Amino acid sequence: MMQDVINSFAAAAGLILGFDDTLAQIVSLSLRVTLTAVAISMVIGLPLGAMLGISRFPGRGVLIVLFNALMGLPPVVAGLLVYLALSRSGPLGSLGLLFTPSAMIIAQTVLVAPIIVSITRQVVEDMWGEYQEQLRSLGSSRWRAIPTLLWDARFSLITGVLAGFGRASAEVGAVLIVGGNIAGVTRTMTTAITLETGRGDLALALGLGLLLLALTLTINAAAYLIGQIARRSAG
Repeated sequence: MMQDVINSFAAAAGLILGFDDTLAQIVSLSLRVTLTAVAISMVIGLPLGAMLGISRFPGRGVLIVLFNALMGLPPVVAGLLVYLALSRSGPLGSLGLLFTPSAMIIAQTVLVAPIIVSITRQVVEDMWGEYQEQLRSLGSSRWRAIPTLLWDARFSLITGVLAGFGRASAEVGAVLIVGGNIAGVTRTMTTAITLETGRGDLALALGLGLLLLALTLTINAAAYLIGQIARRSAG
């Protein structure tokens, strides 16, 4: 049994070092989907979170609670909602996006955007409370202050973006529902690990698992380093 495990790890290392085509294709699709979803989430989440952070209007508290709750949205629920929207009988069924990488990007955006919105809102709200008088004395209104606040909070916001990337890269439920795990089309690292483990192809599953673990470690290391830089800059 132990020898089988050792052989599987050796085969997985061989796939990684040999730049196996199947493995490379899966990793490439995973990164493309996740990076696109995170980029879209940033475009949506940074300005929306900043506006929530500095504005005051009826229902603001409800929106804050809603976005905070969506940070913990179960991936399978997000996948189900996107599936219903993109299915033939759904409102976006005519677009024909179901079981394509685009559907997976939408599902991951639904998961990541609330994280970026909520973190941005909290960071910008704290900074606005601290620098409001100074910014107003310089003639800056609430809305004109948003770019300045976002720039000053860039280190904290990058950490939030990395947290969103980490959630998206390790997600399996939503992309499996809307993507279908189709070989060469919608098969990502997480869905492939699930499939290949069930098939007994431990070499490929371990190879993908090792790469996913390395990616997770890199993300956490980057978040830690950015946090250290932010503290030194503040100090």
